[in-house]
Amino acid sequence: MQLISRLARSLVTCSLLLAGLAPAAAAEGADFRIARQPGIVYLQAVLMEEKKLVEKHAAALGLPDLKTQWSIITSGGVMTEAVISGSIDMAITGVSNMLLLWGRNGSVKSVAGVAGTPFLLLTRNPNVKTVKDFGPDDRIALPTIRASMQAMILGMALEQAFGPGAYGKLDNNQVQIGHPDALQALLNPRHEINSHFSIPPYQDIELKSPLVHAVLNSIDVLGGPATITNAWATQKFVDANPVKIKAFIAALDEASDLIAKDPKTAAEVYLAVTKEKISVDELVALLKSPTAIFSATPQRTMLWAEYMSRIGMIKTKPASWKDYVFPNIHDRAGS
Repeated sequence: MQLISRLARSLVTCSLLLAGLAPAAAAEGADFRIARQPGIVYLQAVLMEEKKLVEKHAAALGLPDLKTQWSIITSGGVMTEAVISGSIDMAITGVSNMLLLWGRNGSVKSVAGVAGTPFLLLTRNPNVKTVKDFGPDDRIALPTIRASMQAMILGMALEQAFGPGAYGKLDNNQVQIGHPDALQALLNPRHEINSHFSIPPYQDIELKSPLVHAVLNSIDVLGGPATITNAWATQKFVDANPVKIKAFIAALDEASDLIAKDPKTAAEVYLAVTKEKISVDELVALLKSPTAIFSATPQRTMLWAEYMSRIGMIKTKPASWKDYVFPNIHDRAGS
C-alpha cells in the first residue's frame, strides 16, 4: 500500500509538472490589484481591463479564477504609498516613481515598460514663451511635485536653459493635481493654475483653446522618444506571484500589438471608457505617430536613472536598465 501511495503521489507531481505552472498557480491567490493613472500613456491598461486580457492569459497558465481589480489614482506619489502600504499589488505610473523606491533599497523594480508619447508644457500666460519666462506667480500643474515624469522633464529643460544645477528653479511654481482637473483649471481664465505639464489627450484638448500655447515639447528636451510609463511591483509580490506576472506581461504584449495593428479599435475602446473630448481620428493619428511608444520593452529609460542619480534623487546609479527591471523581460532589447 505504501508503494502504491508513493506511486500515486509521483503521478500527481508529474501531472502537475506536465501542466506547466500548475503548482505555482495553485499557490497564488485569486486577486490581482492594479492601479493606473489617467491618460493615453495608460492605453494598454485600459485595453487589458476592458478585454480582460490578464484573466485570459492567467487562465491559459493555470490560474482560471483570477479577479483583476483595476483602479485609477491620479498621483504617482499617492500610488507609491499604495504600493508601500500593500493597498495595491502593481502600479502603472511614470518611471521616476519606480526609480525613487528602487533607489532606496531595491525592494521594487519595473515589471515592464508601458508607453511613451510627447508631453507638452502648456500655458495661457501670453508672456511665457520658454521656461526662462515663468515668473513667481505662474502655477504649473503636474501629477506629483518634483517626482513626476513631468517634473523630471522640467528639471532637465531648466538645466538646458540655465545651466547645471538649475533643475529646481521652478519647484515653488509646481502644483500637484491630476490631469483631468488640471485641464479644467487651465481652460478657466480665472483659475490661479495657468500652466499644465500635460499628456495626451489632455494636451490636445487644451491646445484647441485660443488662450493656450505650448512652451516646450518633451521630445526636444529628451532628444527623442522614450518610455515614460511602466508597470512595477515589489520583489515580494513578484516572487510570490510568477503566474500573475507572466500573465500580465503577455496581456500587455497583446494590448500593445492591438494598438500597432488596429489603432482605430484601440482608440474607440479608450474613448468609450474615458469619454474624453477628442475624436477617434485625432487619437488614431497620435497612436500612429513615430514618436509614440506602446511596448513592454523599455526604451531609453536609463536617461531617467542617470538624471535622478546626478541630481541626488537616487543614491545608486544603475549600470544598466536590467538593474531596476525584473528578469522576466531581460531577454528583450531594452534600454
